[in-house]
Amino acid sequence: MSRYEYGIDFDTIDAIDIHTHVEIDGCGHRSLDDELMAASEKYFKSGEERTPSIDAIADHYRARNMAAVVFTVDAASASGHAANSVEEIAEGAARHNDVLIPFGSVDPWQGKAAVRRVHHLVDDFGVKGFKFHPSMQGFEPNDRRFYPLYDAITEAGVPALFHTGQTGIGAGLPGGHGIKLRYSDPMLLDDVAADFPDLTVIMAHPAVPWVDAQISIATHKANVYIDLSGWSPKYFPPQLVKAANSMLRGKVLFGSDFPVIQVDRWIKDFENLDIKPEVAPLIFKQNALRVLGIKD
Repeated sequence: MSRYEYGIDFDTIDAIDIHTHVEIDGCGHRSLDDELMAASEKYFKSGEERTPSIDAIADHYRARNMAAVVFTVDAASASGHAANSVEEIAEGAARHNDVLIPFGSVDPWQGKAAVRRVHHLVDDFGVKGFKFHPSMQGFEPNDRRFYPLYDAITEAGVPALFHTGQTGIGAGLPGGHGIKLRYSDPMLLDDVAADFPDLTVIMAHPAVPWVDAQISIATHKANVYIDLSGWSPKYFPPQLVKAANSMLRGKVLFGSDFPVIQVDRWIKDFENLDIKPEVAPLIFKQNALRVLGIKD
């Protein structure tokens, strides 16, 4: 086992993709069951490899002079589908520490075991943040039963990234495969951000249909950020583009949602937005450096 340490030259890379998925492990186990995987392929229409290995992901970003945050989601209790190994992802990121940054994931329903796992992943594997998907994991983030998790993450000094808004996982299936969108209402995270002012909270994706609430939360709470993954920029709500150019210029982060959205496509579509030249470097790298605690 090799504990992850940064090996990235943050001065020379062009961007940090704050939101990418590793959805297959070394044994071929995939992070979603076959029905969900097929539905997400249909929803996102990427046309590219849906489950690239962590080595392939590293090569992909290295070729683009970018770093990438990599993670999976442990939703075993809610889904009944065994999670991919977070430890394997952290070890893969350690092999490729010139381009990859590992985030951990814990099943919030595992209670004290999940809290212990936060400490284990940070202390022993060097993960630099945690990813939650409330809809997939079937929990309300502001339920106080889960507050010990946030205490542990705050103590570790790393950010927590929460999926917000609708999801392509389960989209188009009867009942959405049992996945409930209301768990990903960003207003639930307003409670978390208020109750944990020292915890950096990242709201993942333009939170359709709650984008206005998301903008309000990020404006109001100094410890809350928005990543722009999961949607092609050509579909960004205009009020989000306006906020990114103005009062939230220090609060929005480049993220693609690779591999379901290709980095090259996201960049190409972003270039067509009316983003001020001085704001783009903040979105692509500088804001992420602050969120990750690399620079003040």
